[in-house]
Amino acid sequence: MQNAEIMLIARLSLHDETVARLRSMITEGELLPGARIAERELCDRFGISRTPLREALKVLASEGLVELLPHRGARVTLLSAPELRDAFEVVAALEGLAGELACRRINAAGLAAIEALHLEMGGHYRRGDLTAYFACNQAIHEAINRAAGNAQLSDLYALVSNRIRRARYLANHSPERWAQAMHEHDEILAALRRRDGPACHALLRAHLAHKLYSLAGPSDDEVR
Repeated sequence: MQNAEIMLIARLSLHDETVARLRSMITEGELLPGARIAERELCDRFGISRTPLREALKVLASEGLVELLPHRGARVTLLSAPELRDAFEVVAALEGLAGELACRRINAAGLAAIEALHLEMGGHYRRGDLTAYFACNQAIHEAINRAAGNAQLSDLYALVSNRIRRARYLANHSPERWAQAMHEHDEILAALRRRDGPACHALLRAHLAHKLYSLAGPSDDEVR
């Protein structure tokens, strides 16, 4: 391999790692919604220059996690309550459709991969490791989305889902809600195994609705 190719791989790896670390810091609350991003401090912490950091911030801005402020750096996106509710409703609709399509199209290998992730997630739940649990949880939802076999759906899902990543992480901080979420995943997996599209659709939509309820309480429709 030529030196230029090695340098390119190293740069791509640095870029991906920087994006992943910043995304995790936002998801887990180390960088709070509305907070300004201290570029110099992060560069020192990561041992990188400002160029890869700013490239990573552009990626996160495209995901809706970060706002780029002209001549003033960047800050973590702060969603209002109505914006959060709107985003959850869209993601719930997309995940419901993905679950229904996945029941028609998932193959044995795809189902086995989700079963393995579900088993691993259960272990993290029993140990009380929310961070590791959440990583498996998101991998399961993404695997269901891929199993739907619809590129347009996948693009729309990627566009919206990252905006509520932090909120989804926070939704399971109540022990009762976390237990409920684990039970809901048991039911979602059972529906996938049965290839029961309507049930999987309904379960995934309810799963997202319960997360939103745990964060924001009942909607105006429910109150009325």
